[in-house]
Amino acid sequence: MVEPLLTTAAWGLAGMLALMVATFVFCRSIANFGAVDAVWSFQFTPLVAWYALALDGDASRRIALVVFVGFWSVRLGLHLALRIARAHPVEDRRYAALRAEWGGRTNRRMLGFFLLQAVVSLPLSLPILLIAADRSPFPGGWDLAGFVLVIAALLGEAVADRQLQSFKARHVGSRAICREGLWSCSRHPNYFFEWLVWVGLAVACLGASYGWLGLAAPATMLFLLLRLTGIPAVEAAAIESRGDEYRAYQRETSAFFPMPPRLRRNRQLPADS
Repeated sequence: MVEPLLTTAAWGLAGMLALMVATFVFCRSIANFGAVDAVWSFQFTPLVAWYALALDGDASRRIALVVFVGFWSVRLGLHLALRIARAHPVEDRRYAALRAEWGGRTNRRMLGFFLLQAVVSLPLSLPILLIAADRSPFPGGWDLAGFVLVIAALLGEAVADRQLQSFKARHVGSRAICREGLWSCSRHPNYFFEWLVWVGLAVACLGASYGWLGLAAPATMLFLLLRLTGIPAVEAAAIESRGDEYRAYQRETSAFFPMPPRLRRNRQLPADS
């Protein structure tokens, strides 16, 4: 079983690397490297289709995999693509900051950054790969538990995005901070539910051979969101633009895991929890 998994994963990685090179060329042509965020999300649709076609796991499980991951990938990709398109030609602050920091080395370093995103996608794709190869009858207990988590995560992420969009539509041009709905319990509920998608996929693959390897996906995503490309960059930009008001939001609201604001205040948690 190991050899076909490795071969399929290698082809998947090759495809992701090629896609990121093409994305770099496109982003450079429009002078907006932020478009990679949407492409990164979309890439999982052809990836899951490739895994589902290349491996011989239970057919019903592979169909469910394509439906759930495909829906997540397309929904998030479209959400990001529309946001990027509305802001264009203004580039996302994270990428503008990298341009300023890297100066004349921007193109070379940005290409490396894009390729790194493809490499990071490999551990994220492990549960998808293992689910597609699982030959046991579907649905099993792990399947049901995992896909229920995925459904809850998809709903939660969609609600969080919708609440933020609605708030911004009512506060055009304002620097006000959204503290409504899920955003009163977490400063980044969209990130939390994004992570929960990968938790669900990791749970769903636990019944497969080597299923424990799928736990690398939520661990990788958690590190990216908490320590690398997620919360740190977003919050640095928020503090720069909103100052003390955002610092107060940090003190009063959990950064990631949803927590009632009153409970957080009572526990007097630090701003970066």
